[in-house]
Amino acid sequence: MFSPAPHIIRDGAMSQSEHSIPFVSGAKTAAQGGHFEEFSQHPAYFLTRAHAECGELAEFDMGGTRTVLMVGPEAHEAVFREDDIKVSAREAYQFMVPIFGQGIQYGAPLDIERQQLRMHSRGLASEKMNHYAPIIAKEARDWIAEWGESGEFDFYEGFADLTIKTSTHCLLGAEFRYSLTDEFASLYHTLGAAADAGGLQDPGARKGAYDARDKARARLEELITERVERRRLAGEVHPDLLQVYMDATYADGSQLSTSEIAGMIVWFMFAGHHTSANTAAWVLVELARYPELAKTVVEEVDAVIATGNQFDMKVLRRMSALEGFIRETLRVHPPLNTLTRRVVEPFEYKGHIIDKGKNVMLCPYVAHRLESSFENALEFQPDRPAPDNPFALIPFGGGQRKCVGNAFAILQVKVIFSVLLSEYEFELAGPPGEYAEIMPSLILRPSDPCVLRYRRRAPGKSTQVQ
Repeated sequence: MFSPAPHIIRDGAMSQSEHSIPFVSGAKTAAQGGHFEEFSQHPAYFLTRAHAECGELAEFDMGGTRTVLMVGPEAHEAVFREDDIKVSAREAYQFMVPIFGQGIQYGAPLDIERQQLRMHSRGLASEKMNHYAPIIAKEARDWIAEWGESGEFDFYEGFADLTIKTSTHCLLGAEFRYSLTDEFASLYHTLGAAADAGGLQDPGARKGAYDARDKARARLEELITERVERRRLAGEVHPDLLQVYMDATYADGSQLSTSEIAGMIVWFMFAGHHTSANTAAWVLVELARYPELAKTVVEEVDAVIATGNQFDMKVLRRMSALEGFIRETLRVHPPLNTLTRRVVEPFEYKGHIIDKGKNVMLCPYVAHRLESSFENALEFQPDRPAPDNPFALIPFGGGQRKCVGNAFAILQVKVIFSVLLSEYEFELAGPPGEYAEIMPSLILRPSDPCVLRYRRRAPGKSTQVQ
């Protein structure tokens, strides 16, 4: 049973001299962008080629910005443990500042960003997650309410829409969700379209997508400000993430401005939405691709549903078969595959010096196919044990900058599939190879459309994914 991943990756494909870093072949002239065109077509596949050709370290030209791909647990750990001031995410991701807003994450001083991360964490405490789980379940039930007995559906688009609704409902409350979801979703997608490979090359470029981004960001701030002011005037207190941000204070006692609150919401949505939507689509594809493996998952869902406590966090955490399937999906199809840092001070790794001004990049897609970390790496194994080195598996990054939305993303997918698999069976609508990996932006997603068939379960029938 094999995933559609096209490459087995073995370590050290090419020997390196002690202090030189191999340069990837096929670069155009600097004026023509170096490797940028090939990278932009499919970053994960280009980085796979770079590693296969050069080994643990591979240097390439991103349109004038020299970048070093670093592959393997030791390399990941070196980057994640390095001082953020010396090897900086902020400097690499300046193209995200207009999306999140000035004063938020990459647009804030490091000490302010760390305080903002703690605010996010308060919104993800156990009692908050217990509040979110039934909301996600309700959205999933509403989603399938009109499906009927059977049909075909583009599940990538469907999950993208569903997770916008669940995130908006959990973040901003029911009133915002039911009055503004369509506009909010449209604005959010406009922001997402601006987070492309071009931002890594030239964050200050002007183009239509960036102009649309700026207008969408301004409108989002208007909508969120209106909601904040309405709550404050009414003296309302809600158990959602917006309330966490409204109540939060910095170390000096100051509160977030409405502009900062809007930025925190956009930041969190970016952290969780793409992971949830893409992972949900891939989970469904793999459940349908491997019905024998799926039986264990759906039997677990049936057993948990029967308890009536399926949306309690303690119960959700014990759903090991479903969680294992989700985590193996994240290994094979990690949504984010360019974890980038800018070298601010010369960075040494195993005798190699990476100069100031270059970028270093990690790639989960490449890392998760290392045979030294994952035996039979191309096999889809939901019961695969965790790798010996915790820095081998990095779908959410690692270190202090590990994705803040990862717990919420896993929660969404678990609850959604608890609902779906209790009601319907699924099968691929096309041949298995039709469900390809594409990267129209920096996010790995299923090919468009991603159509599967569904059929309502017969009463009393054990759940089965076909």
